[in-house]
Amino acid sequence: MTKQRTIGQTDARQQQTTNLSTYNAAAQASSAVIISEYSTSFGLAARLLEPRMRGQVRAIYALVRIADELVDGAAAGAGLDVDAQRELLDDLETETLAAIGRGFSTNLVVHSFAVTARETGIDASLVQPFFASMRRDLDIIPFTSETLASYIYGSAEVVGLMCLRSFLQETSLSTAEMACLETGARRLGAAFQKINFLRDLAEDYETLGRSYFPGIDPSAMSEADKTRILDDIDADLAAASLALPLLPPGCRGAVRAAHDLFARLARKLRNTPCTELCTTRVRVPDGEKLLLAAGVLLGRGTRIK
Repeated sequence: MTKQRTIGQTDARQQQTTNLSTYNAAAQASSAVIISEYSTSFGLAARLLEPRMRGQVRAIYALVRIADELVDGAAAGAGLDVDAQRELLDDLETETLAAIGRGFSTNLVVHSFAVTARETGIDASLVQPFFASMRRDLDIIPFTSETLASYIYGSAEVVGLMCLRSFLQETSLSTAEMACLETGARRLGAAFQKINFLRDLAEDYETLGRSYFPGIDPSAMSEADKTRILDDIDADLAAASLALPLLPPGCRGAVRAAHDLFARLARKLRNTPCTELCTTRVRVPDGEKLLLAAGVLLGRGTRIK
């Protein structure tokens, strides 16, 4: 009787494990849908990652995107006011931290992120600054240089650090190498965010009432203002490139592709008059993105001029 019970318990545990594996796969697939719908750039770069990293980065991006959409218009489009958006954002943060602790969520995107977080060591020290920056987007108080730096850290630099946790699993590094990689991840995330600020200037200002550049009126930005911003972005990209050789082979090409894509976008922004930035969203055509990715795969780096 005891033996039969033991066999039954073993079968039940095996079935539970199978059920969880199926649920994990469904959650990861949900995250993949988010990145495919919202970002051709990151979707393309993610496809260059090795499979384990690809699933984890998609999980990170999906949670980030859901929170971003909550404060960037999707929730408002459903009729939610700012207080309701803030409440939902608080709920999402609470559920995310709880899911990391228990390893399960009924929200598939949160579940996928929590599985990744538990596998890679992402914890509250990275999650909480991100949600703090998302809450800041619901506040119309103008940014200062100090508050903008804090916002960029939470909204972008910590995302780079989350991805780095995925990239460095089972990798042994010296203290100096780790410091270089963390600096590179932060500078790359900052560059991405600042480029997004500049190319989304019209929508952020006209639709959402936001301005991310302290002391600059987006409707009256000068060429000197734009040049100063892009010089700062180029410095971030240059600093980030120093860390690329230290990355594991399974992610180096993908990060290089993302770096080079945004460097290309920065050049296009530099060549776009300020008057057009207030009315047009500058982008890199999909064909150019594919050529850039192919160049990275062939070891040539950036080739598109």
